[in-house]
Amino acid sequence: MTEFASSKWRATLQLLALVVLFSAAAVYESTRLSALTGSEVWVHLRTGIWILENHAIPHTGVFSQYSNMAWNDSSWVFDLLLAAAYKLLGLRAIPILLMLQKAGVAVVTFLLAYSGRRDFWKAIVLSALAQYVISGLQPLPYVLSVIFFAVELQLLVSSLRSGSVRRLYWLLPLFVLWANLHTQFVAGLALLAVFLIAYLVEYCLRSLNVRWLRSRSVPPLTQLSTIAALCLLATFATPYGFRLLPDFLRSQYSDAAFVHFSEMASMSFRRPQDYVLMLLVMMAFLALGRKRSLEPFELLVLLAGTALAFRIQRDAWLVVLPAIAVLSTTSFSGHHESGPQQMTVRTWEWGTVAVAAAVVLAIAAVRLPGRDALMDRIGQNLPVKACVYIVSNNLPAPLFNEYSWGSFLTWYLPEYPVVVDSRVELYSDDVLAKYFDVVGGKERLDSDPMVARAGTLLLARNSAMAKALRNLPALSSQYRLVYSDEMANVFVPARNER
Repeated sequence: MTEFASSKWRATLQLLALVVLFSAAAVYESTRLSALTGSEVWVHLRTGIWILENHAIPHTGVFSQYSNMAWNDSSWVFDLLLAAAYKLLGLRAIPILLMLQKAGVAVVTFLLAYSGRRDFWKAIVLSALAQYVISGLQPLPYVLSVIFFAVELQLLVSSLRSGSVRRLYWLLPLFVLWANLHTQFVAGLALLAVFLIAYLVEYCLRSLNVRWLRSRSVPPLTQLSTIAALCLLATFATPYGFRLLPDFLRSQYSDAAFVHFSEMASMSFRRPQDYVLMLLVMMAFLALGRKRSLEPFELLVLLAGTALAFRIQRDAWLVVLPAIAVLSTTSFSGHHESGPQQMTVRTWEWGTVAVAAAVVLAIAAVRLPGRDALMDRIGQNLPVKACVYIVSNNLPAPLFNEYSWGSFLTWYLPEYPVVVDSRVELYSDDVLAKYFDVVGGKERLDSDPMVARAGTLLLARNSAMAKALRNLPALSSQYRLVYSDEMANVFVPARNER
């Protein structure tokens, strides 16, 4: 009886741990409302509303002063779903979206960590570390790429362990959906390419009778190649066809991004998360070194993810997930754990966890504040009051705006085309470089066409450009400060002053 009670208590504790793991980050988001502090989500919302209103997919730079330039909305399905949720739930849709995304990241990281030796508590710890390292999430399509990448990695690893390709056919619908949600489906194709390279390496080593390879059945190369080719073709099933592939480099790794965006810089090791990431990666390499057999795929994907993550801190998740996959199969004690740590969860128990986590999330969502309180939260980071002044005083369009506010302005001031926003793939490197030269003081304001055609200038109060317009006599005579608060300054050309 005592043993039965102890087992029941242990199972209850484990299920409770899962509920907390899957819902903690989402509940925290419902109180902090960080989803409303960023700028990028707003252009996705505005684009989704445009799709609903026009029953079409955009092909040019709508909401921008470069509306004649070609633009492929690689996340059009995400934008559409976000707009539909906004129509139904209002501003609450944005924090709810991030809550669901954070819960999704918790689920896939746990399953990835649990899939190896089924060490329950180690999987709990690894998933918690992954959520800590992949911090600062925003309600954007790239979070779906994190989730899909984890699912793909799990499918590939399980195929290697079983020697069967049957599960890999799930990659086809995965890539069809992924290609319509976020341009970083290319990272998934790269992972598939690494998988094929590792297969060829392992095949060559086996032909040389290398002893340190694990004895296992190997899927036929023809099947793997066929699946890979079909996955590539599946990514063309979008309104833009193959054009999203070249867009990937322009949007994710443009020259201007490396120069002007801090998230593209190398890891600086000024945050605790950076050190946790380094420790996680070191443990993964140590785990590979302790294995009795060589795992070419795990080694190659971990090396590639490490090189990219430490060069571009934005892409840290590309090494976090492979590290978890490696550690999931490793026992640092040197033997396979058994007993209570191994947890074979029955279907009804998974259902119980899912229902309990859903109830917790639903309660957190219901307790979200109303629109006025949410707008106040937005106004703490974005120029809501300045925008109200611009509209109420009917200041002239178009805008010359702060870069970090551009996406928000496409939603809040749709009648004012912005000079720039977060859609890097829309603006060429030349346009972005010219813009940052202007706001950085490298170009004369009175001769730049971006500034010359602007009817209203909306700038951060402490920006160099705003200070120059306020304090330099040659410029203050040409531009009048008509509004100022603790966050923003609004200027109009003297010729337009009313």
